[in-house]
Amino acid sequence: MDAYESMPTELRLAFPLVISGFKGWRNEQILLRIEKAQREGWLIYLGYIPNSDIPLLYSAAKVFCFPSNYEGFGLPVLEALQSGVPVVCSNNSSLPEVAGEHSLFHDAGDVEGIRSQLEIALCSDDLRKHVIEQGITHAKRFSWEKCAQKTMKVYKELNQL
Repeated sequence: MDAYESMPTELRLAFPLVISGFKGWRNEQILLRIEKAQREGWLIYLGYIPNSDIPLLYSAAKVFCFPSNYEGFGLPVLEALQSGVPVVCSNNSSLPEVAGEHSLFHDAGDVEGIRSQLEIALCSDDLRKHVIEQGITHAKRFSWEKCAQKTMKVYKELNQL
């Protein structure tokens, strides 16, 4: 929210930040900021989204931002790439491998870096086209079938010990 709020007003109003997920607990201050941003017209809070509706959310996105401190795999990043959405995400844990070299990376806490990359992803049509094409190609490297095959391979190797 800090990164998005620091972008030019015209850009924020043209492309509102959309946030989904449970409200959780102990987040009264964040919820107050969300309410304020909604009143100002640059943020939309959807709350919980059922899994069946998530592809609709990706298909409507201009960019997907994932400033995570740690990820085990990064499935939302992969889903965004498969949906043809440019990705701006953290450069830690598994995210660089999952997002691929054509995504835009930043340190998780780098507000200025996130803002800059969001502006680039929203405003550069040539970059967007290239990143979308490369992201879809990169995402094809991953599948549940490959995951299952590699998991079985590990189980078989462990069984031989």
